[in-house]
Amino acid sequence: MSKEVKIFAGRATQKLGEEIAKEYGIPLGEVTVAEFSDGEFQPSFEETVRGKDVFIIQSTTPPSDNLMELLLMVDAAKRASARKIIAVIPYFGLARQDRKDKPRVAIGAKLVANMLMAAGVDRLMTMDLHADQIQGFFEVPVDHLYASTVFFPEIQEMSKSGNVVMAAPDVGGAKRANSYAKKLNLGLSICHKQRAKANVISEMTVIGDVEGKDVVLVDDMIDTAGTLTRAADLLMERGAKSVRAFCTHAVLSGPAYDRIEASKITELIVTDTIPLKRQSDKIRVVSVAALFGDIIQKMVHNESISKHFIIS
Repeated sequence: MSKEVKIFAGRATQKLGEEIAKEYGIPLGEVTVAEFSDGEFQPSFEETVRGKDVFIIQSTTPPSDNLMELLLMVDAAKRASARKIIAVIPYFGLARQDRKDKPRVAIGAKLVANMLMAAGVDRLMTMDLHADQIQGFFEVPVDHLYASTVFFPEIQEMSKSGNVVMAAPDVGGAKRANSYAKKLNLGLSICHKQRAKANVISEMTVIGDVEGKDVVLVDDMIDTAGTLTRAADLLMERGAKSVRAFCTHAVLSGPAYDRIEASKITELIVTDTIPLKRQSDKIRVVSVAALFGDIIQKMVHNESISKHFIIS
């Protein structure tokens, strides 16, 4: 079956793509990208994809060139007579634009879905969407994976101390934190924030008892790190023994790294859906390559993937 499968990666996710292909058991396919002086670029597959199931791995992180590169690769595969085209998007950009939250704004996630389907994807594989309902924006099957598959064993080991409390950095993440708490029979705490505007917090309070506890924060992404670091500092002020955070997508823009270094957070554990811009002693990366490689194997062989849905 491997002869019928080709795995390629865009420039934004090259390292993860290589690791996923290795986990699957085949070399990563060769793609070249011609760049023009005006900023235009043109991806090209340097091997045949005719009649193959083509997996194209690319996180659509900013800049928008990464999304455009993915779309061009999908179009190239379609025009090269690929049998099926599966877009593997570890980090689905614009996912925070999943609805009209004020007048005269775009629903960016739906627009991205429309563009991917217009380009010719037959299936989508992604991880920890900011809003689950984005799956419904597609008219093709969506395999929505969860980082809980790689985070859960470590959190479960930590919970054996009997001193762990799960926490959400905001009300929006309460469902995720509660799922861990119920599965592991742990206490739950929630940090409630009020925003002055995007990426700016005006006030935050803690709901729940964290006195003397090892607190584990869980979230789908960390952008400027304002919410997470403020939550960690507040939890420590409320008597927490330590605060560790598990976040799937390390966007880490603007002052994020400086905020993490200056905060009281003990450790931040993230996945490699987005490459780190710089290293930090407080940040540890766990790979999702084995998970994606296994899911691709099961997809190719039409096997169930439900065992991976530990916490959703």
